Amino acid sequence: MSGIKKLAGQTLWYGVPTIVSRFLGYLMNMALPFFVAMPSKTADLVQVYTIIPFLNVLYAYGMETAYFRFSQQKDKTSLYSTLSISLLASTILFSGLLWIFRDSIISAADLQAHPEYFGWMIAILAVDNLNTLPFARLRQENRPKHYALARVSGILLNLAVVIAFLGFIPSIVEKNPGSAWAMVYNKDIGLGYYLIGNLCGSLFTLLLLSKEISQVRIRFDKVLWKEVIRYSAPLIIVGLGGMVNDVMSRLIYRHVVDLPKGQADHELGVFANVFRIALLITIMIQAFRMAAEPFFFNQSNNEQAPRTYARVMKFFVIACCFMFLMIGLFLDVFRWIFTELANPRWAEGLHVVPLLALGNIFLGIYYNLSIWYKLTNKNLYGALITIGGAIITIALNIWLIPIWHYAGAAVATVACYFFMMLASYKLGQKHYPIPYPVKKLTAYMVLVVLIYLVHLALVNWVSSAYWFSLGTGAVFFYLFTRFVMRIEEKELAKIPVLARFLPKKNAPNSVDAKNEK
Repeated sequence: MSGIKKLAGQTLWYGVPTIVSRFLGYLMNMALPFFVAMPSKTADLVQVYTIIPFLNVLYAYGMETAYFRFSQQKDKTSLYSTLSISLLASTILFSGLLWIFRDSIISAADLQAHPEYFGWMIAILAVDNLNTLPFARLRQENRPKHYALARVSGILLNLAVVIAFLGFIPSIVEKNPGSAWAMVYNKDIGLGYYLIGNLCGSLFTLLLLSKEISQVRIRFDKVLWKEVIRYSAPLIIVGLGGMVNDVMSRLIYRHVVDLPKGQADHELGVFANVFRIALLITIMIQAFRMAAEPFFFNQSNNEQAPRTYARVMKFFVIACCFMFLMIGLFLDVFRWIFTELANPRWAEGLHVVPLLALGNIFLGIYYNLSIWYKLTNKNLYGALITIGGAIITIALNIWLIPIWHYAGAAVATVACYFFMMLASYKLGQKHYPIPYPVKKLTAYMVLVVLIYLVHLALVNWVSSAYWFSLGTGAVFFYLFTRFVMRIEEKELAKIPVLARFLPKKNAPNSVDAKNEK
């Protein structure tokens, strides 16, 4: 079986649960406009979920990637136990420090209106961090069914708690104040049920992973731990820089935009909402990463590994291009949902979604490119790249948000991820050359952007009716699909599922099939 087919199989097993769980979480976040009339009401919740990714990096400090890297050459039992003990100790330490300095952090994050959010946030961080290595072990040992069960079950419980306590139970309690639900429901918690639901899902996931946790032995290898820390330390900078680039615009938005607090809160809520639409691409990227990271390490000793990585990149970029068109050409679907089913004010800012989606494509390409420094133990280069991206992000957000508001934050996102993608490619070709089809991939990305711009021009100049926008979008999407199938027909013919849609004469001959093995 070819390397691509192996990756496809792993993506199916490990990626689908990630897609499902993240998509359910995405739907839960997208439900905010139906629970809350005004975007400003969600500002504190957005702030908490902006802080969590930063702290997740510190809590995990690269242990997951290090586990994949060292499991190829070290005793897995000793490695798993050593890293698990390290994570447990650091989780207790970090959580204690956050609690001690909670008043200062709450004040700095402007969460005085909801200080209870901070305690729930610490609990979520701690439990999720304890789930990190058990999930990594399931992936490394190819145990997809247990992985899928734990991953999806947690998010389903999370979703159920949020929908119940924000959607159904309030009306039940209002009609029947003496019901049993009135004993567990507290109206004052409000959107805090998002965090409580998150915590319930994380705890249930931890319970489902109890078997993996019970396999930890009281065995701490100091020599191994020091070696792992030397490898993973730069990954902390990589992770923090990545989080700066990902969430900085939302973290500082209220502080840099020159507006009254109420209007600033409103814009932050709207911007966070439209940011979630662009995250549809990120869902696919994260699903791919779940399968690709262990796959790339397992392929590293194969002499054909660079060619395999190049082919993976090509299919990845093509998939991202389709996702970009789905978002850009059918953006009016989201506009209709917010305008007709929720409050029209939630539809503000949708014009920046394609920019954010393009930035996320650059981020996905960067994740693919980053394999070179992880394989060559040059993680310091990854740290330097992300520091450069963080500087660009901070500078452009401070400069552009007061001028262009949402659009300024979107431009900063695109500029940052473009720099990181380009820098990683240039350095990677010097230290670990991979024959990426750069011209073809660039042409695909330029083409989809042009298609989006032509569609936007038609909608603005010819007709803004929904039927016209969706109809022309469907035509452009079909034409791009046919174009890709024609250009990549030899490659697609090697994939059984897609080969049936191609003429029989394009099927690979025996020589091609042999070369793919």
